Amino acid sequence: MSGAQPSRPLQNRVDPFGEFRAVAERGGLMGNRGGRLHRDDRTLSGRRWTSRRWIACVCAFKGRRREVWGNSYTELFFLDEPTALAAGHRPCFECRREAAKAFLAAFPGRPGGADAMDEALHRERVENRAKRIWRTRLGDLPEGAMIARGGRAYAVRRDSLSPWSFAGYGAPAPLEPDAVVGVLTPPSTVGALKSGYRPLWAEALRPAA
Repeated sequence: MSGAQPSRPLQNRVDPFGEFRAVAERGGLMGNRGGRLHRDDRTLSGRRWTSRRWIACVCAFKGRRREVWGNSYTELFFLDEPTALAAGHRPCFECRREAAKAFLAAFPGRPGGADAMDEALHRERVENRAKRIWRTRLGDLPEGAMIARGGRAYAVRRDSLSPWSFAGYGAPAPLEPDAVVGVLTPPSTVGALKSGYRPLWAEALRPAA
């Protein structure tokens, strides 16, 4: 989907807290938050979304080529799908249609379509224009959910916690099921993961050697 990258990193890599960072790592998924957030000089404006449709897309689709941060929407990049979900995004119904249909089917309350799902997610991911973090017991979280601890993000995977970074995940640590933690992934997305939605991890998105 994307065209040639500029020589300096743009502030377009998204962490699990939903913040935009300028780092060298590109990531395995692309996305957007409804429209253009950047200025003509490829710096960010003060806005962090233009609509409630925050989506996560594949980086290549039907041979399309884009100028990143050109005249169209502001392209964003994620390490993988658990990262995008934690930041408040959901699968795109165009380039990831089967994944989007599976996410909708697993979404709590069985909403009638993307608009209702986006309304619910927006209430859960933003509070006073900042990232909403909620609390629950660690042992109640499904694989693919992300938590915050000591200012860092960790992913729940295979009954352990894996520290997140833009380059990938660090060595897993034992999961303490009775610990009460701050959760980055919105509650409805956690519900979808509990109901069987399976996100794409970083290793599944790496280009074939």
